[in-house]
Amino acid sequence: MILGDFGSAELSDEQAARLGELGRLCRGDILKMTTLAASGHPGGSISSIDFELVLWGFSNVDPENPFAPDRDRVVVSHGHTSPGAYAALARLGFFDVALPLAGFRRPGSPFEGHVERDVPGIEWATGNLGQGLSAAVGFALAAKMRGAGSRVFCCMGDGEQQKGQPGEARRFAVKYGLTNLVALLDWNRIQLSGPSDEILPQDIPADWKADGWDVIEVDGHDVRAVYRAVRAALHALKPTLVACHTIMSKGIPFMEKEGYKWHGAALSAEKCREALAILGLPDDLDRWFAERKKPAPDWHGLLPGRRDESVVLPDPGTPRSYAADASTDNRTAFGQALQEVGDAAARAKVSVAVLDCDLLKSTKTDLFAAKHPDGFFQGGIAEHNAAVVAGALSLAGVQAWWGDFAMFGVAETYNQQRLNDVNGTNLKLAVTHAGIDVGEDGKTHHSIDYFGLLNSTFGWTVFTPADPNQTDRVVRWMSAHRGNHAIVMGRSKVPVIPREDGSPFFAGDYAFDPARVDRVRAGGGATIFAAGNMLAYALEAWILLAEDGEAPDLLSVACWNALSDEDVRFAARHRRIVVVEDHNPKTGLGTWLQVRLSDLGLVPRVRKLGVTGYASSGPAKELYRMMGLDGASIARAVREERVR
Repeated sequence: MILGDFGSAELSDEQAARLGELGRLCRGDILKMTTLAASGHPGGSISSIDFELVLWGFSNVDPENPFAPDRDRVVVSHGHTSPGAYAALARLGFFDVALPLAGFRRPGSPFEGHVERDVPGIEWATGNLGQGLSAAVGFALAAKMRGAGSRVFCCMGDGEQQKGQPGEARRFAVKYGLTNLVALLDWNRIQLSGPSDEILPQDIPADWKADGWDVIEVDGHDVRAVYRAVRAALHALKPTLVACHTIMSKGIPFMEKEGYKWHGAALSAEKCREALAILGLPDDLDRWFAERKKPAPDWHGLLPGRRDESVVLPDPGTPRSYAADASTDNRTAFGQALQEVGDAAARAKVSVAVLDCDLLKSTKTDLFAAKHPDGFFQGGIAEHNAAVVAGALSLAGVQAWWGDFAMFGVAETYNQQRLNDVNGTNLKLAVTHAGIDVGEDGKTHHSIDYFGLLNSTFGWTVFTPADPNQTDRVVRWMSAHRGNHAIVMGRSKVPVIPREDGSPFFAGDYAFDPARVDRVRAGGGATIFAAGNMLAYALEAWILLAEDGEAPDLLSVACWNALSDEDVRFAARHRRIVVVEDHNPKTGLGTWLQVRLSDLGLVPRVRKLGVTGYASSGPAKELYRMMGLDGASIARAVREERVR
């Protein structure tokens, strides 16, 4: 049901009356959903419902075709108000009203306790407060890059304004002139533990104005005023916040009086019946209690399937080949490959965005910026916003890359990267200065847990290329395949890995395959499993051992997550494995290999050489020696394993 398009200066009497009736029906649906589930957030859902009906009722999104590429998008940042979102969408015809009533918070149902993208009309799965505005910024930026006329609306709670990420998002939106973005605030002044002014006082309009936004304050339950404010915001010269003064549980007096009690608690059946009577709605609770006891239907089969709007490059360009005597680092090879990915994207007319957080010369994204300035976005030292903006971009017809230091791109923003995974984004994360290879920066900057963190999700894939040639090929592979991919690199220059005849191993006709381990040298008696740039040190160890007639197998692992059964069995064939990694071995490649060996019923001895504690500042090579990760130490460990 499309009520209009924000074209008229005012709502008609008929439109206002229709919104009023929909609001009454939705309030009943919200109360029933939460009571039937015996949990949920009715108070904020009700205080937000009037402006949400205006947004979905008048934005350019068709309930019959909810995934049209150039649609307007509504992001619900205060995701706990899912009952309100589901009620509004159902009453406007996106799906049958019966579905959320029967499915809210039931196992297997898409109508979860916090909004999820499986529901038509929901653009971003939220719940982790403070992140929705960043997603809305990403969608608005994507529309601007693609030349679409789409508008983006972000519904927010007042409690989440206490977080820092919305401020990061506000400043980014102003910098890039995202006038196609409008935020709406559910300003009911109540949160889970009580009045907001008692929990953490703040001047919300002043904060937004200080960051360059216009602010329009309205009665959030006056649909005419909300409509006028949103329409004015769409014609403003800067991004605008419509601050809606609302009342929690508006329309049910006893709930209004009890305030924050109903922020996150459901009414009992008796109280729900009382509230439905106040709203003049029929009491059909018993029917829905009975429905929810029946076997669950095929929820997803009853909803339209979401189309995948992420993009990959059909041809990422011809790989570079670095000579055996080249002196460079993986991050420079990444920067050069990314620049050429930008060239390939331009030829294919695919939009590519590269985000940076004040590190472009260190991460080498400056090479892309110099050649493709219209696709480069400088977000300042605001990593939480950048992570989510990039994720949202990747779902809206843009290939998104984000370059940062590993400590910030993974550890600091783990919650954001987890939410990207939940949303099924197509983010290309390129982090440099990983491990103790960043040496002199010291323990606060030694990222030694990146794999453990990302491997604890269900979708992220981690790549640690061994040298510049493999780095180039990994970057191009990432651009041509869908998924959340992280390429992890150090800071130091690394040698080009040679074949035994001296030619570059990862150059020429070498094709990167994430599902395969590279067999760099053959031997016997033991296997060295080398992760990423540790291959150069492992090769030093192999040469020392070969000189004594003790050469082991030497395997290089660039994709830790995707160890094939065949390669795991091959590694275990000598029953002695030494794993070398610039990572905490408790959560790194060695432990992951042990898991895979156990899955296959294999029991070789595995010795894990990694970072055994927070290291001090110092040159990387000296730190590797201290940690037993230099060539001589690796060779010694292999010899010790041979005699056990």
